Amino acid sequence: MQETPTITAAEIARLAGVGRAAVSNWRKRHADFPTPVGGTPASPEFDLIQVEQWLRAQGKLPELATAERLWRHLAAASDSPAAGLADVGALLLARQRGQRPRRPDPQLAPLQPDVDALADELGAQGAFDELWQRFSAPGPGRPFATPDDLADLMVGLAAVGGGSVLDPAAGSGAILRAAVRAGCTSAYGQEIDDDLARLAGLWLALREVPGEVVAGDSLRADAFAGRTVDAVVCHPPFGVTNWGDEELGHDPRWIVGTTPRTEPELAWAQHALAHLRPGGHAVLLMPPTVAGRRAGRRIRAELLRRGALRAVVALPPGVAAPHAVPLHLWVLRRPAADAPPPARALLVDAAGVDPSELSTRVLAAWRAFTAAPDAETDQAGFARAVPVIELLDEEVDLTPARRQPAVAGDATGEQLVRTRERLAAVVSDLSTLMPQATPSPADELPAPILTVNELARAGALQLIGPLRPAARPPSAEQVPDGQRLAVLTARDVVEGTAPSVPEDDLLVPPVPLMPGDVAVPVVTRHLVVHVVTDEQALLGANLYLLRPDPAVLDSWFLAGQLRTSTNQRQASSLTGALRLDIRRAQVRRLPLPEQRAQGDAFRRLKAFESAIRQAATLGAELVQLTADGLARGDLQPGDRPRQQRKTSRRQ
Repeated sequence: MQETPTITAAEIARLAGVGRAAVSNWRKRHADFPTPVGGTPASPEFDLIQVEQWLRAQGKLPELATAERLWRHLAAASDSPAAGLADVGALLLARQRGQRPRRPDPQLAPLQPDVDALADELGAQGAFDELWQRFSAPGPGRPFATPDDLADLMVGLAAVGGGSVLDPAAGSGAILRAAVRAGCTSAYGQEIDDDLARLAGLWLALREVPGEVVAGDSLRADAFAGRTVDAVVCHPPFGVTNWGDEELGHDPRWIVGTTPRTEPELAWAQHALAHLRPGGHAVLLMPPTVAGRRAGRRIRAELLRRGALRAVVALPPGVAAPHAVPLHLWVLRRPAADAPPPARALLVDAAGVDPSELSTRVLAAWRAFTAAPDAETDQAGFARAVPVIELLDEEVDLTPARRQPAVAGDATGEQLVRTRERLAAVVSDLSTLMPQATPSPADELPAPILTVNELARAGALQLIGPLRPAARPPSAEQVPDGQRLAVLTARDVVEGTAPSVPEDDLLVPPVPLMPGDVAVPVVTRHLVVHVVTDEQALLGANLYLLRPDPAVLDSWFLAGQLRTSTNQRQASSLTGALRLDIRRAQVRRLPLPEQRAQGDAFRRLKAFESAIRQAATLGAELVQLTADGLARGDLQPGDRPRQQRKTSRRQ
């Protein structure tokens, strides 16, 4: 850890909720402003404690929750945020077990009161989770973790519930956490980064999950050599050329043949197979090139012949880093020694599937295939159970899109007509939805500004949440039958969809939504605001809920004030522009009639925005359908009837 927690001028600006120029003015105008303790003349660094003391004395430091204050000090004081969080996690684990903690790092000692206060408030596990959420938020220098939705899909394909699971490239433990959510009985991992391995192991230990996470290189120094598990789920590193092929040329894990130097991902696939019990499944996230590279033909062919490769799923772009690449999931199975090889393998092209439907559709296709592995499965343009003999051609190309049956021409034409009609209806409404606004008079005085925190203190609104998922399902007494409603999630707000159906992560206590409530996600790419109208739903996790007093504050006016670019900067946290503290957002103070007038304008603006997005989606779909139909010959230019075209061809 650093000798002195430091902070840059840009971070001071975010800490105080001001622009960078304001910090420069403070340095010039106030002789008592802290002097730099490091950095360069162009980019000085300041002592974080001194800066906070000065800001607090000047009345410029917003009130912070214990978790947020602790994380800011921890991130600033640590050379590695992962190492700092692991040190705090070790203290929390010792506290949970009733053990005497080891003497903390000298730079961690000043944070001990905040660590104890947070643990008193939330418990050791809850305190670690609060800090974990801030660590895992995207930001400069943060490792790319496997997104939770993708990790849940992977463990679902592997069917880890009730069994043991191994992740040999565990990272910070995203897949192991998904396996615990899915009900695994024990979890094991190996990670080359010592700090990330400690973090993943601490998360398991705080939840008393049997297993361990070991630091080390899984390929070169397998920490679990000889151990088999029920499932292996892994997001291996991509494109690593120096992975140990020379010293591992005759490794016993290469059960289908020596792995070429240029195919490291296939080495991970064989490593996973070697750790499976007969009948167990492995699911690996792969770059799409692995499905067709010439150097890997022999390994791919042997995996197919032995019945080890059961499915390849092409995912939509953006589900995980690198976000521009449509990654693949490989599903492997360790066949029994005397089992005949299966006749088919499943190829799923989900690259065009809506992310909100991805898990449901892929799992349904996989379960239907496993229920009848030798039956024909053809979902036009989506999934096909391909005969293995057909795949064992010269290229052994397993790219799902190249093996899908074509969509029927009649279906294409009908879909084209429906899409064109929907697009025309949306476009025709745009002119009436287009918002009208005029410049304010030049001599009009600016209205006073209040923060959300100040509005809450004044009683103009009630601030609820963000809630955390319950550790276990609530009892019937905690959730009456009348409150078993759908849950409005952060994803629903971001994507503008209806509240989701709750699964096993119900919230305690349930918070029913009311018309006029304003929901804002804690973490998002852009500040997104949702006004509840008539949804019968509960508040989901990781959402702020603002409940205005309708006698003094209009809901739509509040929503419009919150979603400004100024508030995006104002409410962004020090540790990353994607984590929002909505209490710092600013709202103009206007009489209620003016609020309602502006609220109506914001409501119309929201409807216009929704229509624009729908038009863009339908337009892209129309272009693709038309291009595909023309290229296949299912469609012809112009609008001549089909019978007339046939007559013209005969003539």
